[in-house]
Amino acid sequence: MASDQTRVEKDSMGTMEVPADAYYGAQTRRAELNFPISGLRMPRAMIRSLGLIKKAAAAVNKDLGLLDPKLADAIIAAADAVADGRHDDQFVVDVFQTGSGTSSNMNTNEVIAGIANERLTGKRGGKSPVHPNDHVNYGQSSNDVFPTAIHLAAREGIEHHLIPALRDLLGRLDAKAKELDGVVKIGRTHLQDAVPIRLGQEVSGYAAQVAHSIRRLEGVREALGELAIGGTAVGTGLNTHEEFPTRMAAALSKELGLAFRPASNHFEAMANKDAAVEASSALKTVAISLSNVANQIRWLASGPRCGIGELKIPELQPGSSIMPGKVNPVIPEAVMMVAAQVVGNDATVGWANALGSNFELNVMMPVLAYNLLQSISLLEGAARVLASRCVQVDPEVVVFGEVRGMEANVERCTALIEQSLAMCTALAPRIGYDAAAAVAKVASNTGRNVREVVNDLVGKPPADYEAILGVPAAPVAQQLGPLSQAEVDQLLDPMRQTHRGTGS
Repeated sequence: MASDQTRVEKDSMGTMEVPADAYYGAQTRRAELNFPISGLRMPRAMIRSLGLIKKAAAAVNKDLGLLDPKLADAIIAAADAVADGRHDDQFVVDVFQTGSGTSSNMNTNEVIAGIANERLTGKRGGKSPVHPNDHVNYGQSSNDVFPTAIHLAAREGIEHHLIPALRDLLGRLDAKAKELDGVVKIGRTHLQDAVPIRLGQEVSGYAAQVAHSIRRLEGVREALGELAIGGTAVGTGLNTHEEFPTRMAAALSKELGLAFRPASNHFEAMANKDAAVEASSALKTVAISLSNVANQIRWLASGPRCGIGELKIPELQPGSSIMPGKVNPVIPEAVMMVAAQVVGNDATVGWANALGSNFELNVMMPVLAYNLLQSISLLEGAARVLASRCVQVDPEVVVFGEVRGMEANVERCTALIEQSLAMCTALAPRIGYDAAAAVAKVASNTGRNVREVVNDLVGKPPADYEAILGVPAAPVAQQLGPLSQAEVDQLLDPMRQTHRGTGS
């Protein structure tokens, strides 16, 4: 029985009480009660896409003469409001629901019908002119609507949000690479000292990773550009107009400013979600790249006194509840956690497709959609904070101290290079590999740096090297004769060692 807070709605299974102020009806309420699982709801991007599909469908069916213009116009206005986010509180169905997304599709149909009817009659609920199935869902099925919404939401999120965020990060990293190109530091391989590298060269590698990430995301346009809409229940297009798929693709392309087309094979488009798996795999790669960049920044900024400390990054907040003055690399850490979540999301998307694709329909689409869209949203946020709060801080962001972006600790970089035994690599073409290795060994054993040990060789004939280093000079050294101080200074110039072709 209805009360002041509820009203009675009817569907094909009978009657249900729904909240009196709800736009939705009996089917949504059944789903809300049937799936009290996670408290997670469909992402905003998915609700927007469902609204846009219903808007386009009403317009197409109106133009085809299949829907009364008055009802179609009311549906279009209501769907527009849903797409714009004005009724998100009406989408109450849990993500973990019927695997086809029927509950969310009917939630959309009922909400749009409710809004449209209120526009036409001035009241909510009861017998009204717009029917959620007969009018809002005309020529459609949950089975083609839901996968279409996934593609729309993913494409829009990637193209209009994630890629722009990555381009901003790329621009700031490129600028930093140029700014830091005059700073020479020690390279590291296997976490051990290696030959010198310019800090700008190192950062240019980070920028290249972001550039490759953008290219990979652009590569999923083709797969996500295909729409299942028009396949209805199993891909045959039963109960829809033959022009419906093409007209829908055109309408949605215009609405979103992105190129969409009808699926080349509706049976594949509805039964499998390979395109979503492809997109998720690209997102996982992007996540791993961003994590690598963040982790390198974190390590280079470690310390500040007892770590590597070659890089300074902005100090944003206290880092410890017990250690006064401690400041942590919070932005790189947050980015790394986002990457961990995206990698997990990718596993969910893959398994949802592998286990959910049974005959003519995938029955794990809601969880697939949730994880795919969450990955896009998380990566956008991670890219933006890494760019604006670490690489180069936006003016409005409050930081402690004067460091408002990645800066070189030049003194630390210089000191570590002089301590490195890998500096002797540049000597190998001149005195031979064995003699150069002996220089490193003598430096290590005596606590001196490479330059100091090599200075012992200046002016000495190569025949004396065995007495000084314990190994004979290479034939090339014997041929060229004694090392001069100018030659040593040139060979051990760290900047010179960062240019291609200058090792000999």
